[in-house]
Amino acid sequence: MAAYKPVVVQACPKLGEKITQDTLYWRGYKTPVQIKEFGAVNKIDFSPVPPYNYAVTASSRIHIYGRYSQEPIKTFSRFRDAAYCATYRDDGRLLAAGSEDGGIRLFDISGKAPLRQFEGHTKPVHAVGFLSDKYRIFSGGDDYSSNLWDIPSATEIISYSEHTDYVRCGCASKVNADVFITGSYDHTVKLFDARTKSSVMTIEHGHPVESVLLFPSGGLLVSAGGRYVKVWDVLKGGQLLVSLKNHHKTVTCLCLNSSGQRLLSGSLDRHVKIYSTTSYKVVHSFNYATSILSLALSPEDETIVVGMTNGVLNVKHRKPEEKNEKSQKKRQPAYRTYVKGRTYMPKQEDFCVSKPVKRVLRKYDKLLRSFQSSKALDAVLEPPIMLHTPEVTVAVMQELHRRGTLRSALAGRDEKQVNLLLTFVARRVIEPRFTPVLVTVADMITDIYQPVVGQSAIVDKQFLKLQEAIGKEIDYQEELLEVLGMMDTLFATFTKKRDTSLEENKSNGLTEIIETNRNY
Repeated sequence: MAAYKPVVVQACPKLGEKITQDTLYWRGYKTPVQIKEFGAVNKIDFSPVPPYNYAVTASSRIHIYGRYSQEPIKTFSRFRDAAYCATYRDDGRLLAAGSEDGGIRLFDISGKAPLRQFEGHTKPVHAVGFLSDKYRIFSGGDDYSSNLWDIPSATEIISYSEHTDYVRCGCASKVNADVFITGSYDHTVKLFDARTKSSVMTIEHGHPVESVLLFPSGGLLVSAGGRYVKVWDVLKGGQLLVSLKNHHKTVTCLCLNSSGQRLLSGSLDRHVKIYSTTSYKVVHSFNYATSILSLALSPEDETIVVGMTNGVLNVKHRKPEEKNEKSQKKRQPAYRTYVKGRTYMPKQEDFCVSKPVKRVLRKYDKLLRSFQSSKALDAVLEPPIMLHTPEVTVAVMQELHRRGTLRSALAGRDEKQVNLLLTFVARRVIEPRFTPVLVTVADMITDIYQPVVGQSAIVDKQFLKLQEAIGKEIDYQEELLEVLGMMDTLFATFTKKRDTSLEENKSNGLTEIIETNRNY
């Protein structure tokens, strides 16, 4: 008796993920470390100087973490209520933060008590930052105002009240010590110059602005609000360069990498998107457990820290490259040992001992070998196989049709089994790789169960879905045929024109030759 040949499952090419240099680079981070804070993390800011500690603002505290520490190395808790937006100065020595009571506090990193307190806002202050001259602070609050403060005298220099809603974000220019930018829930981004009494530029974002970011060169501005991240050219008067809509929910935070070639955005949809600043296309994406409120990347791109709404701080460190090289060197001898002798050719006097290979058959193959057609079909109609490997189900149906037992395998089924069959056929019949087999299956099911139509509402519904799917597919095919006909007409017209031009050129050439001969 001949050995049983297993069912051949048609292999179809899969569209795998494209592996790029960015994919390899951003995957080179270790498993994240989770740190629980006392409340939602509204701001993360890295110190610009080594050892690159980072400040985390959550609830009524500001925690300072070392790069690899899982416990805070310092805590500032002199707040009566919630603290917001703790930001380092460029030299890493001072830290400024807003508060729920409208005050701004300035801390020395080596101390605990505030060095200065700035009072002037009447509502919570959510945006605080240092100007690049290091001696002035800008702030934005829920009282719609944007203020400028002098650090040595702890006094207000100027106050701008041009926004018509909460001011929730801001940034300062690193090129010009007098320029800073604020974003508001009134859908606008305003650029202020400390030497003037009003804003010098207003940009309409179109949604409540959650975050703003200025490129190190000072020429490009990025704003985030709603589902949009927009890039503006400041030097051209705030001209919109590109509008990105890659998130499904509100974008809450932005940051740049150390080289300025990658832009990162975090959103309430639990994703961090990484864009190339040359093409503004998404080059990589990170997924997180809950909605993201804050995001920061260390100055050397060695650490990514993400703050979430549930108070969890997610810290990813970059894997050291030296260890990867060592591990590759260790694997090489094992690989050489594994392939040793594969290319050996036996000599004439050698005696070869063949080891029989035991073939393991799958459940449906065992049932087909014992001619249990109906049970073999049941085996491939299980949800895991139907959903993840539909090609296996179709291959078994094709084998049953080849044997001539498909009709008997489809017959004699109850309401639940018929519903399962029709669901699979209606979903997959429109796929070109399955259409030839499933059209035959659909015809047989219709012939077998036509007498019982009208007795089950569930089965009738599935028949209607099958009819709708096939009807739509026929309409698509008819439209495609019309398009093909139009294209054939166009191509035929182009071909005729080309042939006509060639004939004209040939005739022109002949007349020229005849004329030259006459002249001679």
